[in-house]
Amino acid sequence: MFRKNKHAANGQQANGKLNDDGSLIRLRGVQKVYETSAGTFTALRNLDLTIRRGEFVSIVGKSGSGKTTLINMLTGIDHPTRGEIFIGGTAVHRLNESEIATWRGTHLGVVFQFFQLLPTLTALENVRLPMDFCNLYTPAERNERALHLLELVGIAEYAHKLPNHLAGGQQQRAAIARALANDPPIIATDEPTGNLDWHTAETVMELFESLVAQGKTILMVTHDDDLAARAARTIALADGEIVNEVHRR
Repeated sequence: MFRKNKHAANGQQANGKLNDDGSLIRLRGVQKVYETSAGTFTALRNLDLTIRRGEFVSIVGKSGSGKTTLINMLTGIDHPTRGEIFIGGTAVHRLNESEIATWRGTHLGVVFQFFQLLPTLTALENVRLPMDFCNLYTPAERNERALHLLELVGIAEYAHKLPNHLAGGQQQRAAIARALANDPPIIATDEPTGNLDWHTAETVMELFESLVAQGKTILMVTHDDDLAARAARTIALADGEIVNEVHRR
């Protein structure tokens, strides 16, 4: 129904490539050190991690354990101090800011805890924005696809509302629709249900599970043990290191 008319990231198909070891995501010796007024803080310590295409992975740990830093490394929002990050055959740690923005546009959908919708754009315009930025789909298809995604998350009737006229759960659904706009193979989420009531959180989790069934890879930071247990794999962090992994299927 919808046809991508341009691909970013050196013309690579967003869904087509794996790393040379057959993984979708591979981190090797990733370290992240921050210099603060209180001194040096090591958020990640020589982290090794491999994730296959189609996995649903939850990431858990106490505050300060490195969960959000790990997501920021995977999405290119932040850069490692040392180490390598390969995603879909791309050496993400070698990309500059401009290259990362272009690569992220077709390879990753990011769902933030506090939505980060642009306040002057309607819900539909916020969802359309990634398509505009990456010049994906024909102009005539973008509004149609944005509305389709808002229907998918159950808020099509609010398509022409500004974010400040939407409840928190509705804003989060719009943010998820925006993350799906360019049909990325990977969805990265940081506490995606943290501001939602139980019913809306359940709807979001069911949507994530359906996306995994369609072949998407989902990485979810959460503090909720029950939600974490619904992922096929849980990675527990402490002091910037992986201290435990649970594989369920």
